[in-house]
Amino acid sequence: MAFDSQKLRDELTPAHYGDVLLPIGVVGMLLLMLLPLPSFLLDLFLSFSITLAVLILLVTMHAGRPAEFSVFPSVVLLITLFRLALNIASTRAILMHGNEGPAAAGQVIAVFGEFVVGGNYAVGIVVFSILVIINFVVITKGATRIAEVAARFTLDAMPGRQMSIDADLNAGIIDEGEARKRREAISQEADFYGSMDGASKFVRGDAIAALLIIFINVIGGLGIGVLEHGMSIIEAAKRFTLLTVGDAIVAQIPALIMSTAAGIIVTRVSTKTSLGRDVTDQIFFNPHLVAAVAGMLFFLGFLPGLPHVAFLLLGSMTAGLAYVLWNQKQEAAHLKNLPKKKDPAI
Repeated sequence: MAFDSQKLRDELTPAHYGDVLLPIGVVGMLLLMLLPLPSFLLDLFLSFSITLAVLILLVTMHAGRPAEFSVFPSVVLLITLFRLALNIASTRAILMHGNEGPAAAGQVIAVFGEFVVGGNYAVGIVVFSILVIINFVVITKGATRIAEVAARFTLDAMPGRQMSIDADLNAGIIDEGEARKRREAISQEADFYGSMDGASKFVRGDAIAALLIIFINVIGGLGIGVLEHGMSIIEAAKRFTLLTVGDAIVAQIPALIMSTAAGIIVTRVSTKTSLGRDVTDQIFFNPHLVAAVAGMLFFLGFLPGLPHVAFLLLGSMTAGLAYVLWNQKQEAAHLKNLPKKKDPAI
């Protein structure tokens, strides 16, 4: 039997690639926990973690309904596992090679340790603590509560929605195929919120793990630097703690992005448009309100002691936005009042 390469290419759709790549990725995550990584690969995986988190955030903002991204709970679990595997790999690199210099654990961690926090590990610890508080106390806690309530209300409303579908089917408003489609959508929505109730616990546990990991890394780095390499406590703290703080911030940024994505998707109301369109339509619908904000900014701009340029610049931009919105509203009203053209009689 001849080998048909064209048929093989036709069968290897993106879905088939996903079937192959996802198990390989999960096995790769497990290998990250066991095998030491060179600094180049560590930089690559850390950059990929941030990129993937941003991609997931944009997908959640573009989804019209939460159930459109029904794989999100599973994605949260996989990304959390990937981030924890990277934490183990970076911890191994820092503790084994931290005495060699700032770039021992890769350029990404070194940049976040040196540039982002100014080379001051005390500042880095404060910045990391603030990120953890924002992630754990504010975003994750709220998203967890919303997921719990949404799951409960969705399950409670299922019988009534099923009866409504049956009534429309019996009345002839919809056919059997549409009724089956609506029932599947209701079941999928209930499954999604039930899964999100559990997935939010992964995000919360990841924030707790980040605190424990940085504490263990700081103690371990000080011990290795002082006992094995003969450093002073100050020198060991400067080398190992700075890299540890840089690693913690690198890990916490995608965690914060994923928590934000989880909060966005559980707070979304089912619409046919994206989040950006809904926000624009519902916030800037009235130009008079935008003009009132512009007037307040101009007033603050003339008060003594306040930054005049900043407030006057924002006031001018807001006033320009109000003018554009007012013109658009007037044009829409004018087009609406135009008489409709009648079709010529045949």
